[in-house]
Amino acid sequence: MPNSPVDFQRRSRTRRQAPASVPQPLEDEDDLVAVDTTWGELQPLQCAPGVVTVGELELIDSVRGGALLVDTRMPDSKRGVTLPGAVGIPHDQIAQRSDELDPSRVNIVFCNGPQCPQSPDAIRRLLDAGFPAGSLAYYRGGLHDWVTLAMPTAPVA
Repeated sequence: MPNSPVDFQRRSRTRRQAPASVPQPLEDEDDLVAVDTTWGELQPLQCAPGVVTVGELELIDSVRGGALLVDTRMPDSKRGVTLPGAVGIPHDQIAQRSDELDPSRVNIVFCNGPQCPQSPDAIRRLLDAGFPAGSLAYYRGGLHDWVTLAMPTAPVA
């Protein structure tokens, strides 16, 4: 065993163009996407006490059971796609628009993915406004993981 600690620093990144927070299809490659690693900062797996973090399979089961999908991304970060059936409420408006959510069911909040702070911010705003933690779920993978797993997307309404 090594005596020195392992360095887990995220390597420095350089950017030559505007960031692409949603993976983009590669030309002439139906099953490949390009992922931009130069944007955002990693978010914790558990973003708030009492709020469950879900993966793709749990998200699908929850939606089939009546959960609401809430896309908290800002309009300029959506790249034209979202998860099928999602309603869009930008993270900075969610507390004022919390009446569009239903505290009697699960509301699954997502954004662009593991390095996007928009859905953790939305969840904290909702909790601060008194929305029950047990009615919220955090899909940390967001559009990033959804697209890289070849899951279906829908145009942003």
